[in-house]
Amino acid sequence: MLTSILHIVIILLWFIIAASVMYVCFYAVASLIKKGKRKEEIGDRKEERKATFLVLFPAYHEDAVIVHSVEEFLKADYPNDLYHVVIISDHMADETNQKLGSLPITLLQPTFEKSSKAKALQHAIKNVKNIGNIDYVVILDADNVVRPDFLTCLNEVCQRGYQAIQCHRCAKNSDNDIAVLDGVSEEINNTIFRRAHNNIGLSSALIGSGMCFDYHWFCEHVGLLNSAVEDRELEAMLMKENVFVKFENDIPVYDEKVSNSDNFQRQRLRWMNGQFQTLLLMLPYLPKAFVKGNINYIDKTVQQALIPRSILLVLTITLTITTTILTFTGTVSLTLTIIWWALFIILCLSLFIAMPARLRSHAVFSRLAYLPQLVWHMLANLFKIDHKNKDFLHTTHGKKD
Repeated sequence: MLTSILHIVIILLWFIIAASVMYVCFYAVASLIKKGKRKEEIGDRKEERKATFLVLFPAYHEDAVIVHSVEEFLKADYPNDLYHVVIISDHMADETNQKLGSLPITLLQPTFEKSSKAKALQHAIKNVKNIGNIDYVVILDADNVVRPDFLTCLNEVCQRGYQAIQCHRCAKNSDNDIAVLDGVSEEINNTIFRRAHNNIGLSSALIGSGMCFDYHWFCEHVGLLNSAVEDRELEAMLMKENVFVKFENDIPVYDEKVSNSDNFQRQRLRWMNGQFQTLLLMLPYLPKAFVKGNINYIDKTVQQALIPRSILLVLTITLTITTTILTFTGTVSLTLTIIWWALFIILCLSLFIAMPARLRSHAVFSRLAYLPQLVWHMLANLFKIDHKNKDFLHTTHGKKD
């Protein structure tokens, strides 16, 4: 009797984990497909026209990084009269605000009782309507650094008619094991949830910064944001309206990766909270999405139900080893061990395919020894998830262990 129950539990766990593994595997393979051109990219391109950009830097307690990021952005090779930088300075020091005030930007200094990035964006849009005609809004984090040709390259993409663009966010630091693994994780995300999706005609996922939206669309929707995961909310709105999100792999946005375990745990808790909240947010519309054949919305809803990859990897190998041991003791059948090993191999191959070739090195793989400790922090977060919690969990930048 106990053996039969154990078999059923192991099989159920296999199917649950296999669903996430197969999703990762499908898009890892899809990333190898040569991307075709969408209708918007076919035909005449209005390369001579230059769009006007509103660039928003929400900054909450970001004194360590914001000034440098803005100074680097202002080195843009784009015409000065065609972009306007706005800093939303929330709870930053007077010295920082004085430095920012000396730059050719607009400095807003709201005082929120409970701060969030969504509130900062809403405040900015309410207070910049006198700037003039704006075509697109760009959202960057306080630690993001871009190249001088960032707006020039972004403008070329905008002229193809896209309303939503996600640039290639990548690591600007590799200080220690955590930062390296965080950077590798983000690149795998870029492959699976962005490039691979675009390759087969589906929308890219958003990532919170390095995002560009049609200004009028953004103004109409930013007021609806009501959580600490504004990028997932925006994504749900875009998918509901069937607005395609373009991923631009060749427009990098350099992002500071977390370099200590406390920040890692805080960041992942925010993401896991957001994933759960977004799943609950998107589920009610799912039946209508099926009726309308809205594949993008269905796909994004499925994404919210996936097991986080790091936890997925550790769970798979743990259960594979456990099943193997139980097979040797005669408790479970050899067939169960074989299907678990097959699942683990498929997952490893999928992650290897999704990892950019430049990261497939001994220097990177040697950092995997730190992964179990990080996963332990993530598992601890499972007991802290609160779908009603809308408080913003800040990740400190510019501080190392």
